[in-house]
Amino acid sequence: MSLTTTCIGAYPKPGYVRLPDWFNLPAGPDTSNPTRFWLEAMEALGSGAPAIIERGIREAISDQVACGIDIPTEGEIARENYIHYHCRHLNGIDFENLTERAVRGGNYSADLPSIVSPVSMKKSYIADDWRRAQSMTSRPVKITLPGPMTVGDTTADLFYHDPVKRGSALAEALNEEVLSLADAGCRHIQIDEPVFARQPGNALAFGFENLEKAFHGCPRQVMRTVHICCGYPDRLDHPNYPKADLDAYNRIADAIEESSIDTVSLEFAHRPGNLSLLEHFKTTRVIFGAVAIAKSRVETVEEIREHLGRALKHIDAERLLVAPDCGLGLLDRKCAMQKLRNMSEAARSL
Repeated sequence: MSLTTTCIGAYPKPGYVRLPDWFNLPAGPDTSNPTRFWLEAMEALGSGAPAIIERGIREAISDQVACGIDIPTEGEIARENYIHYHCRHLNGIDFENLTERAVRGGNYSADLPSIVSPVSMKKSYIADDWRRAQSMTSRPVKITLPGPMTVGDTTADLFYHDPVKRGSALAEALNEEVLSLADAGCRHIQIDEPVFARQPGNALAFGFENLEKAFHGCPRQVMRTVHICCGYPDRLDHPNYPKADLDAYNRIADAIEESSIDTVSLEFAHRPGNLSLLEHFKTTRVIFGAVAIAKSRVETVEEIREHLGRALKHIDAERLLVAPDCGLGLLDRKCAMQKLRNMSEAARSL
């Protein structure tokens, strides 16, 4: 048998894509937040920006396909992070006057764009991003979007002052992009909600409701995927970075199963949890995080195969997909490809 393989979102930016991101901060003063410098960097690329970004996306997709990935992503090459790129296409969010605040449970602070007025879409953008990427491969390309709770946690809310109302408005705007993707022909749409693991109580109180609103009206032929990792470390090979409590998965598992989500992406490599968690999912498919994205050590094929074999004692093979824990942006290209090759070989060789 062979398990389907995919990636989660980000892929290492090629050196010629001179855009800042949250994975590899440049040396020098005042570099605490690449969001501050993204627009300036885009302007520096000038009229050649679209061609440079397209070349980077083509490389990211080609690498994934060469490594055996069945459902590649476009690598989020144009984004400073997976959240703020989306926010730049929303009315009501100020990128000129950033606000410093603590994020990810207080693990670090950052200068964040501020919600200053009602949120709505400026102009649909993500369907064009998907069409560009899909034209580069015959394999189905998955597109990623940030979820309402995660956007709320990575912006400074100076307007709503109410996470429920804010999340609802963000979900309504997000729904427009989800439906535009579906209309364009995209069949793999992923909403990233890692904050569900940080705040399982809020996820249950209103997060899932807004997630349903974001996917509302999405046709059944679209695979509705939600990614819930336990948080990026702030740098490579930082073993003590405080990630979300693994028990959060147990707290929200039944809500995932009862929702309209087709596929949930969970991390199991950085901190292998109790695989009995998989037994909560009777119909939901699981993207199993099988390689760590913040450790430079490359997992062997045999290690990955054994981990997948243990997982298959708790879930049907038809509902298990394989991916890295999260995006690959912290890794260099060589390491990322080695991990993906080993992961794909393990998935094919069960």
